[in-house]
Amino acid sequence: MVGFSAATTHILEQHTLYSWEFSSSLDIKEIKEEKSKSAKLIVGLVVPFGFLFIGGILAYVIFRRPRPEKTTETVNLTSMNDDLERSAGPRRFSYMDLAYATNNFSSQRKLGEGGFGSVFRGYLNELDMPVAVKKISQGSRQGKKEYMTEVKVISSLRHRNLVQLIGWCHDKGEFLLVYEFMPNGSLDLHLFGKMKPLSWAVRFKIVQGLASGLLYLHEEWEQCVIHRDIKPNNIMLDSSFTVKLGDFGLAKLINHEVGPQKTGLAGTFGYMAPEYVTTGRASKESDVFSFGVVALETATGKRAVDPGKESSQLGLVHWVWGLYGQGDLKSGIDEALSMDCDINQIERLMIVGLWCAHPDYRLRPSIRQAIHVLDLQVPLPVLPAEMPVATYGAPNPRTPGMSSGEPSLTYTSLNVGR
Repeated sequence: MVGFSAATTHILEQHTLYSWEFSSSLDIKEIKEEKSKSAKLIVGLVVPFGFLFIGGILAYVIFRRPRPEKTTETVNLTSMNDDLERSAGPRRFSYMDLAYATNNFSSQRKLGEGGFGSVFRGYLNELDMPVAVKKISQGSRQGKKEYMTEVKVISSLRHRNLVQLIGWCHDKGEFLLVYEFMPNGSLDLHLFGKMKPLSWAVRFKIVQGLASGLLYLHEEWEQCVIHRDIKPNNIMLDSSFTVKLGDFGLAKLINHEVGPQKTGLAGTFGYMAPEYVTTGRASKESDVFSFGVVALETATGKRAVDPGKESSQLGLVHWVWGLYGQGDLKSGIDEALSMDCDINQIERLMIVGLWCAHPDYRLRPSIRQAIHVLDLQVPLPVLPAEMPVATYGAPNPRTPGMSSGEPSLTYTSLNVGR
């Protein structure tokens, strides 16, 4: 409290105040302190809320932004990587490793080209070995699907007559497979290309090796492997002409006790069993049919489908069956073979080929039975003089105990292009 006072004891005195001036720093200091406190309070409130606001916006942008979904393909690739890297089988390579091995995938290193990619010759210094590198075409969904199937299937298989998978790579959007190199190429090149004709002894060795590999796939591995694309292009030959069956991109795994499976149609016309073409159900029997066609090609030197040639007008199986009915298989033997070869063995192979390519899958042998005949362990089968016309699926539903089901097929030759 601020004021004035004076003392005159008992005498009265009047005072008049004409002016008054008063100054003090006390109020100003308090006001400044109050303003400072207010400013600090405002800043203390605004700054954290500002950071929260900006952080909220950033979080919204980051978390609400469309993120690439994990597709089934991505999940499968990740799972496949984990499984393979824990195993002692094929190894994973980087893209740079394989680019260096193939001289950056030089056209001069290209061994061949297919529907889903190209194959290049390479050399891995680290392993000191030549290899074949299959590069899947970018953007090929079917090629990527076959890549995944092949890695999963062939990485677990071990047999002297199957192509060995050395490693794999999916890096920078590229998908690559690394195989052991086959110096003598494919059977197709030797039967139908400009290579020197194979002797009969080598041809028979090739058929025996193919049968052995197929027996392993069908009966001797933990699951039954249906290859679905057995043909000369996929039958590779090493330096000693030992056969190596390759290209497992269409393969299917089924349990041994399970019958034909609906897999969808895939393969090469001329090598596809008629019931498979009709129903889309792959089986061991449909693989055996393909083996039979390859056996006939090996003996005759003629393609399963070759427009403009006599055998193709009927289909190779139908044409050879006609020769069998006439008792004249000898006239169907490849003219490139020398006349001093084992004619009886060639005719035996031709009959086994017809048996395996029988129009009715129920009358085909297993691959084990075919091997027994080729090895002279059991007599030759007796086939009808004319190629049977078989009906697949359900017989007439009016037949007692039968009901309609799969569509039927009357067998005719598959004289269509690959």
